[in-house]
Order: sequence, then C-alpha cells, then structure tokens
Amino acid sequence: MVAEGCRKQRGVHGVSVRSGNWEAFRRRLLGRRICDLGLRIKGSPVEPFVAQLKQELSAKGIDYVPAFYLTDSWGCPDRVPAVGIPFYLACTLLGRVEHEQTGELEDKRMIMQLLRHEAGHAMNYAFRLWEEPEWKNTFGAFSKPYREAFRPNPWSRRFVRHLCSWPHGYTYAQKHPDDDFAETFAVWLTPDSAWQEKYKDWPVIKKLQYVDHVMRQIADRPPIVTFKGHPPYSAARMTSTLAAHYERKRRILGTEFHGYYDDSLRDLFAADRAAHSARKASRLVRSHRARLVNNVTRWTGHRKFDIFQLVNRLAARCEALGLSADGGDEETMIGLTAMVTAIASNTLTVSKKRR
Repeated sequence: MVAEGCRKQRGVHGVSVRSGNWEAFRRRLLGRRICDLGLRIKGSPVEPFVAQLKQELSAKGIDYVPAFYLTDSWGCPDRVPAVGIPFYLACTLLGRVEHEQTGELEDKRMIMQLLRHEAGHAMNYAFRLWEEPEWKNTFGAFSKPYREAFRPNPWSRRFVRHLCSWPHGYTYAQKHPDDDFAETFAVWLTPDSAWQEKYKDWPVIKKLQYVDHVMRQIADRPPIVTFKGHPPYSAARMTSTLAAHYERKRRILGTEFHGYYDDSLRDLFAADRAAHSARKASRLVRSHRARLVNNVTRWTGHRKFDIFQLVNRLAARCEALGLSADGGDEETMIGLTAMVTAIASNTLTVSKKRR
C-alpha cells in the first residue's frame, strides 16, 4: 500500500525513494488511482493536528467533535458538519508531489488555522446556529449570495484577522457571513490568542463575545445535525489517477488564452528580445511568481493554486510572444499585479459547495 510506503519512506513496486529514484517513483505514483492509495487519517502525519484540535475544543468545554475525512481540498460541505482535509497531508511523499505540482504546501501553523476555520463551519452546521436571530443580527443572513469577486477592506475592524496573516491581516472573514463566523470562531478557539485584549477596542469584539456566549450555551449539548453516509468528495472514493487529479486542477482556467491578453502583455513588456541587456519577460514573471501569487490571493480571495496556474500561463504566453522586460522590476510588478488581479476577478469563481 502506498500509505504504508509513505509512512516508512519507501516506494511501490520495488522502487525505493532515494534521490536518484524519485522521478521513477513519482511517475508510478501519479499513475495510481487516489482511492487505491490506502490513505487514512489514523497514523498519518495529519493525525496529530486533528488530535490538537480536539484538545482545543475540549479545553473550551465543548463536547462535540466534528467528523474528519480526507478529500481533494480543505472544506466543509455546505451545511454538512464534516471537515475535509486534503489527502496529500496524510502522506509526506504525496505532500512532496503536491508541492511540485502546485508550488504550495501548508505548514504546521496553516494546517491548524485551517482546521479551526473548518471546525467553525462544522459547529455552525451541526447546531444550525445560522438560523438563530442573534446569529443573523451578528453576522448577517446566511442566505446572502456567496461573492465570487472578493475585494476586502484590509483596514476594517469589524472582522477578525486569522487566515494567512499579512501586514494588515488577511480579511477572509469578509467573504460571507458563514466565513465571518468561522473565522471568528477560529480566533476564539486559538490557544493564547488573547482576543479579549487584542480586539477590545474593535467593533468585532461583539462577534467574539457572541461566539464565547453561544459556545458556552451549547458546550454540552448533542448536535442537531449529525454526519451520516459517505463523505462528499472522499479520497477513498476518488477513482481518478493522481495525474488526472492534477490535470483537472490545471484545467480550471481553461485550456488556452487564445491570445486574448496578448495586447496587454505587449503593453507591459517589450516585443524585442534582440537587445543583450533585455531579460526575458517570462523569466521575470517566474522569478516573482511567489510574490505575485501572495499579493493577488490576498485581494481576490481565490486559491493560491489557481493564481499560480494563471501566472504560469502568462509566463508561457510571454515566452511564445518573445517579450522582454526592459523596465524597472517594481514598475513592471505593479502593472503585472494589477493585470493578474483583473484577470482573476473576471474569470475565476469561488466555490459555493465548500466553505
């Protein structure tokens, strides 16, 4: 089983995972169906994080613990009290593949932040809190449309700052009342967050106080909604190969640009690569890819993977057009960031199926 091989840092079909054999092992792994990988939370690298979350809930006096399962991405299915954890976190080797394929992989801090956030959704769904008048008065109507274009106010003090902290705090809570509650719950749950002191002069303190009050009320109550049946999008039921999984993710943006943004790229870069002093525009884009991805995701609310793939496509288009970067890096980066942000806001959508 691959899962067993992952735990022992060995391969499959007799291929050991040494530096010289990684490519061969990776190719074989990509050819395996996800449901055949034998993945599970118990005994995996992600189990200690789930255990820590359970301890944090217990420390707050909460008896309820949501269900956990492995799936293709972080999420809590709409109104279903079950926390989905990316399957690649259950195996260090799959985590390596994920990083190679997408350019990102959650660190320990981010894993706990996301677990607390998704646990907030699960708590909301398990006790149907969104139906309570006080919840609506505090966070807004649950029926409010989920915004596909996300333009937050990073200076607002009406929302907590939790996921993906940056100089002004990543205001993920502004996406939807359900996310506002989940983020507020996550801050309330985080050990040593000192939310009473940190947010005491902010309007958001009323939201935190509400969470503190309602959690005390339901701490020892049984949930109204329990998770039954097969979890949606479960990794154990995914019949596609690992390679097909990543190919499908790459197709989110569509197969080709068909030259739609060529004029914008020509305005930003020079269409002359003959000058010895000029650098390839594609090389400049790729060298600043991490910065671009981080900047754009914090303003659009889209996943890093989607922006990562978008930037890759723009770099490839620069290569095909033979564009050069003759201007200053900072000036060019400002224009490029604005361009990627505009494309993402106009072409990408935010999933409504998973909060």
